[in-house]
Amino acid sequence: MIPQARTPAPINAMTYLLIRHRVADFATWKPVYDAHALARAAAGLTDVDLLRELDDPNQIVLLFEVSDLQKAKEFADSPSLRDAMRNAGVIDKPDLYFLER
Repeated sequence: MIPQARTPAPINAMTYLLIRHRVADFATWKPVYDAHALARAAAGLTDVDLLRELDDPNQIVLLFEVSDLQKAKEFADSPSLRDAMRNAGVIDKPDLYFLER
């Protein structure tokens, strides 16, 4: 009898959302981002990290843990998020990646 290949269960599997976007001015963007924390939490997102590019501090990378993938996807496509980004001065189309460890 030939053993069947098994896919091992992921150890500590976790889903993340990575967002990269450019802002006009980090100092203007940050308070709007902070004020939107409750909306992120309601979407099942937990802040993990906020990074800025060394050569361009207005280039932002955000990493979130995702507890509810469906809610996170709905949030990522929500008018609330689009409005917050516009009000915060996001000046390019954000790149969003749902990732799994």
